[in-house]
Parts: sequence; structure tokens; C-alpha cells
Amino acid sequence: MTPTRLCILGSTGSVGTNTLDVVARHPQRYEVFALTAHSRTDALLAQCLAWRPRYAAVAEAHDAGVRTEVLVGPQALVELAAHPEVDAVMGAIVGAAGLPPCLAAARAGKRLLLANKEALVVGGALFMQAVRDGGGLLLPIDSEHSAIFQCLPEDRDQWASRIDHILLTASGGPFRTRDPATLAEVTPEQACAHPNWVMGRKISVDSATMMNKALEVIEARWLFDLSPAQVRVVIHPQSIIHSMVVCRDHSVLAQLGTPDMRVPIAYGLSFPQRIESGAAQLDFATLGALSFEPADERRFPGLFLAWEALEAAPGSTAVLNAANEVAVAAFLDGRLRFDRIHALNRATLDAVLPEPGAAQSVDGLLDLDARARRRAEELVRSLAR
Repeated sequence: MTPTRLCILGSTGSVGTNTLDVVARHPQRYEVFALTAHSRTDALLAQCLAWRPRYAAVAEAHDAGVRTEVLVGPQALVELAAHPEVDAVMGAIVGAAGLPPCLAAARAGKRLLLANKEALVVGGALFMQAVRDGGGLLLPIDSEHSAIFQCLPEDRDQWASRIDHILLTASGGPFRTRDPATLAEVTPEQACAHPNWVMGRKISVDSATMMNKALEVIEARWLFDLSPAQVRVVIHPQSIIHSMVVCRDHSVLAQLGTPDMRVPIAYGLSFPQRIESGAAQLDFATLGALSFEPADERRFPGLFLAWEALEAAPGSTAVLNAANEVAVAAFLDGRLRFDRIHALNRATLDAVLPEPGAAQSVDGLLDLDARARRRAEELVRSLAR
């Protein structure tokens, strides 16, 4: 068997390290061709010494180790994602920075394992058109979207005739039962202490505000070619059912498993086959009850911005994503209270209106992203007073 050559964008983050964990279990099946990181160069160096990739890419010049050629800057990510010797790309960069390399992989017809939800939140129609034009294979890695994908037939032409709507499950994060009046006191450490999943700091804060689920709603709309109304959310605190498809005959298909990102990663790497992931098996004898709750708009107002942005002018979802990235960074830096993240996102979405055609090109989207970030930073200063 010729090994599949992998480019892992964001290899030092939680998805990247879990990907390498799965790959390590199948050394004859996969070859690590390229690794990239933004700022965790020490971790990247350790990975290069362990895996001996041909290329590494970093934000600034750095010695990556034996036999690894080091590329520098954002363009290096684009070049590696589209490299002719790369078979599959794991898109695990957090934030809008992941759009250009993931788009390059799509245009080059790669098997693209998409963990960077912002690529679709920002890129939307442009990104999906690139996938179609490139003729590659787009496989979702978020546990919720992987669950939906696993519940659907491999023939995508059958999806529209099968789906009535989908249900994305949400754990509710660490503040599911907390009085919203006390959220002003939340610290970054509390917001990052997710009860079920081990994730990076940005995505952990998004889970605490449910903005992560808002971004997933937007992502699902594009991944599965659904109307916004066909994407719904239900709180499921145990994180055992990862999402569900409600069919036109009202049958409900669900994917279950332990909350371990190695499961969707292994599925994406091996699709349509299945390989050992390293995750623990689900033990139904000790599982206990599975419960569900409606999403509380008073506690999680940010979730409901997803449908509003989807119904607004094209590019509005890029504005929402940019605002949220600025808001979360400001919260983690101690410049913005937790309970004001939604206020900043709401105000930015109201203030920054996409120009006609902005969502039709990468440059237009990146310009819109930059404009939204500038406005959001101004709002950070005003809301911090």
C-alpha cells in the first residue's frame, strides 16, 4: 500500500496533535509530508524531530530540525496545502487565517479534512464552489458535522431527498446551568474548563458562549446544502449523541460515541473505510441517561446570531466571525468581560455592512474581515469602559 501523504495545517493544536496520534497507529498507511504552526515553534520542532516531515511552515523563520525544509509566512501554508505530492490536508488552523490554505487545497482537488469551521463561515458559497471545481473530497472533522456526514448516504445526490432537517447537539459548556446574571464574573480559566471536551482556549470560550455552535450552524448550512431553517440545535449535556439527521419520514438517525476527537479524525482519514482511532468504546452498561434541553436564548444569545447572519447580506457571517475572534481574544487578554462578548458581536454585525460582491472573492472576504476586526477593536475599547 502506498502511504497517503498528509499536510497538517495547525499541527500543534488539539486537532493536529490528535491527528498525529491516529497516524501513529497506522504507520504503513500514512506519511507526514508537512506540518505547520503559527507560534508554538518549540512544539513544532519536537514534531519535526519525531516525524521528519519534508516541509514545515511557521509564521517567522525558525530551525525546524533534521531534513525538514522550513517555509515562512502565510503563503507557505497555501503552497503546502496545494503541493502536488500532498494527498490529504488536515485543515486545523483556528480562525479566518485558515481560509486561504484550505481554499487552496480545495481548488487543488485534495482530500480536505476540514476542522477549520471558519473557512466555511467566512467563505461559504465561494469555498463550496472551489470544492466542486477542484473535484476533491471535503470531509468534516468537527464531531457534529462528522456525525451528520456519517448518518447520510455516500451518494451526496441523495441528501436533499432524505433530509427534513438536522439537529446539532451542544453540551451547553461550563455555564449551562449558571445564572446569566453572574456571567460578568467569569474568568478565562473558568470559561476554558469544558466539562466534556479537551480543546484549545479559543474554541473552549466559544463553547462557553455557544458561539461555537453558532459557527457550526453556519458551517452545516454550507456543508450539507441546507436552508438555515433546516439546521437546528438541541442541548445534550452528555456529548454522547454527536448530532442527528431527521429524515423526511421523521425517522431520526444519530451517531453516538465517546467525546474524543480521534473518532471523527480517523473517519476522515480513512473514509469510506474505518480504522482504529484510539478512542475508548462506548459502554452502554454504564452509560446512564441521555438528556436533552432547548437552547436558552437568555443564557446563550450568541447562538441565535447564526440564523440572523445567514439571512443577512452575503458576507455577514464573515463579519460575525471576525467580531467573535476579536471579542474572544480580548476576553482572554483581560480586556473584555465575558458577558460583553455577545454585545460586541451584536454591535459589529450591526455596524459593518458587506459591500455588494464582497463575498465573491478571497480578497473581498479578507478586506471585509479586516474592516470588521477594526470596528470590533474600537468596540472593545468602548465596552471596556
